[in-house]
Amino acid sequence: MRRLLSSAAAAVLVFAAGSSLAATTAAAPASGKSAVTAATVTTQLPRGVVPTHYDLAFTPDADKLTFTASVKIAVDVVKPTSTITLHAADLAFSKVEMAGVGAAKVTVDAEAQTATFTFDKPVSAGAHVLAIDYSGKIYKQAAGLFALDYDTDQGKKRALYTQFENSDARRFIPSWDEPFFKATYDVQVTVPTGQMAIGNMPIAKTEDLGGGKSKVTFATSPKMSTYLLFFGLGDFDRATAKVGDVEMGVITKKGDLAKADFALKSSGPILQWYNDYFGAPYPLPKLDHIAAPGQSQFFSAMENWGAIFYFEYALLDDPAISTQNDRENIYTTVAHEMAHQWFGDLVTMSWWDDLWLNEGFASWMEGRATEHFHPEWNTQLGAVGGREYAMGLDSLATTHPVVQHVETVDQASQAFDGITYQKGEAVIRMLEAYVGHDAWRDGVRAYIKANAHGSTQTDDLWREVEKAAGKPITAIAHDFTLQPGIPLITVDTGACAAGKTPVTLTQGEFSRDRPTKTPLAWRVPVSAQVAGSSTVAKTLVVGGKGSLSVDGCGPVIVNAGQAGYFRTLYTPKAFAGVSASFAKLPAIDQLGVMSDAWALGLNGQQAVTDALDLVMATPADADPQVWGKVAGVLTNVDGMYESAPADRAAFRKLAIARLSPVFQKVGWTAKPGETGPVATLRTTLINSLSILGDPAVIAEAKRRYAADKTDPAAVPGSLRKAILASVGRNADAAAWDALHEQAKAEKTPLIRDQLYTQLASVQDKALAAKALDLALTDEPGETLSANMISKVAQLHPDLAFDYAVAHKDAVNGKVDAASATKFIPGLARGSADPAMIGKVRAYAEANLPAGSRGEAEKSVASITDRIKARKAALPAITAWVSKKG
Repeated sequence: MRRLLSSAAAAVLVFAAGSSLAATTAAAPASGKSAVTAATVTTQLPRGVVPTHYDLAFTPDADKLTFTASVKIAVDVVKPTSTITLHAADLAFSKVEMAGVGAAKVTVDAEAQTATFTFDKPVSAGAHVLAIDYSGKIYKQAAGLFALDYDTDQGKKRALYTQFENSDARRFIPSWDEPFFKATYDVQVTVPTGQMAIGNMPIAKTEDLGGGKSKVTFATSPKMSTYLLFFGLGDFDRATAKVGDVEMGVITKKGDLAKADFALKSSGPILQWYNDYFGAPYPLPKLDHIAAPGQSQFFSAMENWGAIFYFEYALLDDPAISTQNDRENIYTTVAHEMAHQWFGDLVTMSWWDDLWLNEGFASWMEGRATEHFHPEWNTQLGAVGGREYAMGLDSLATTHPVVQHVETVDQASQAFDGITYQKGEAVIRMLEAYVGHDAWRDGVRAYIKANAHGSTQTDDLWREVEKAAGKPITAIAHDFTLQPGIPLITVDTGACAAGKTPVTLTQGEFSRDRPTKTPLAWRVPVSAQVAGSSTVAKTLVVGGKGSLSVDGCGPVIVNAGQAGYFRTLYTPKAFAGVSASFAKLPAIDQLGVMSDAWALGLNGQQAVTDALDLVMATPADADPQVWGKVAGVLTNVDGMYESAPADRAAFRKLAIARLSPVFQKVGWTAKPGETGPVATLRTTLINSLSILGDPAVIAEAKRRYAADKTDPAAVPGSLRKAILASVGRNADAAAWDALHEQAKAEKTPLIRDQLYTQLASVQDKALAAKALDLALTDEPGETLSANMISKVAQLHPDLAFDYAVAHKDAVNGKVDAASATKFIPGLARGSADPAMIGKVRAYAEANLPAGSRGEAEKSVASITDRIKARKAALPAITAWVSKKG
């Protein structure tokens, strides 16, 4: 699943009566297949009954938002039992029976999301078939079987899709809805004739039933987890390309196929490359990429085996609005979801404790694929930004280990976060660098081969990589995945002698809210090199101490290449040398050094102005992504001044002066042959200078927006989002009303959604309140309302949170089930008002079960840290600005 950085997770589930939790670590064999079994895996259901095959037939009624179904489930019963309990949510049962046993009495536990079938006589051990007739709901948000409505020139249309990760297959099919319980599937569906039905497998047969109905039968699936099952139905177009024996497809609503061409052309080479990298060919006969209108607070794409689902903005390259950054995101999202076809689908974590095996690996693999096929995008620099996002979470007390114990569905949903994704990716990058690319790949191939069509735990991967590498990594991996937090490596350099510079390394812990805690211990792979040298020295810091002898004389860059997951703190003397050589460092080290200096400065561990000095030292010809980081630091500081308008004005003058020459060089108009990173920098600078209140940029954006109706060149598609963002952010009442009228008239979903988003991104508080009211109407659309509320929260977190609490039921009605316990408390995360801490806690205590308050505590920690950082940093920054004059 491709998550959203601001996404939240999930609905509450308590254990079924009589359920038990097993320890999540089984004794592992020396090599080969994972040792996890049905008797040892974590489960929320009574043990003793295991599904092997589902034979499902159903009929959806899109108009009534209901469906009827029957399923025959082949099960293996371990020992005689009179009851069978499985997962079911919002399902109504009309008949349950088992051949040779008879009919069953049905007991539904809505809170636990289970159904228990009680038979008059025991079911004997062995193979049986459980036959169930039932009906269910079609939802309006992305959970279970759901409907998405969209506008066309011919009027409104409705399409159906499914979304089951992590635990919503039970809303569609009574099942053992846990990742370990893999089974095969036969699926048959009755649909309106002429509409396209999509499943995991190709269509085996279509039968015209008359009366405008057809019966579609899909080929039998391989063994897979319930959360990977998929169905779609609607007025679609499909284009295909043959990649070896695999039919690669893209599916869109009618008229949009051309916008999916980039994704289709990209996916073929990725599939071939993955076939080779994983050492196992993609095992299904087809792989569709399916684009759907709308949005979710939880995810942007989902790796259903053979039928990957995307919201349109994550797959369609629309020249009317897509940017270079959008195009790169499409590519990385496709690469991420396709990596899941092996890591997640073919080999699946046995329980949600090891979710990172799916998501951290797919996040890492998307980067590897993109670097391989599009080196011109220089996307390896983006790994630093992903690491920074993870560290922002991992440095607070509310963090958790990469491998975390999960007991409930709610906790499983909360596991889809920056620790699982971005920290998981960063740890993989570090370990791959430590053992070498080839050894890592060979270990991955062995892991896939040993566990294909099975389920695993994290140590199964470490065992295979360690065997392939011929060097121990499990202890290092455990340090970074079984405990939370970030190592802090303090660097002291000695005098250069005989062409070598001695370096002393001391390991502590970087924490933003627990400065006096005893540091945890890590075994930390560390690399270092003298600035300008090509020779890299490496060591493993163990027991809190380490040393290096680095070839060359001059400033030493620790974490050279930025593969390590740690913060680097230089002594003042050592940092002075690094700062002096900053302009000549590789771009990836410029990003790493600046990121560390900014984070450590905000935390009071070095001068906060050190990072601002690096901002001033950034050369004009620095990599565009380094300038993107500079812009990010400056807009971050600007946000800190929200309650100090006079000081903000002085800072903005300096910040605009720093960025304007770069923007003048890039310009509003793309130049022939310019690179992708330059195109992305253009939109970044328009956004940043608009945030900083640059009158020239704001005026030009308004001029271009006004000229759009008469001058086709005024708002090129690549700049449409940036121009709309500037106009929307700075809108007065008249401009806001004009945007609103444009949004109501727009028929293209991608452009329409962007217009409504900008209505919610306005600085004016009264207009932001108006946007909140608009979000709760039917006008924006069911899946866009929550996004609008989230956008208001970016500039007005207190306003958005208070509004959501006051309209709790209406807001929760617009939120995915998977985000319900996290959405409202998450709105407050950007606040700097001490009063919000009490408000968030009061909301959580009144409305959320104790085990579902993780997002509320994260918001409290973020607010507390923001207040502390501003109080400590702003006086020094203000003095620095004054000195710069």
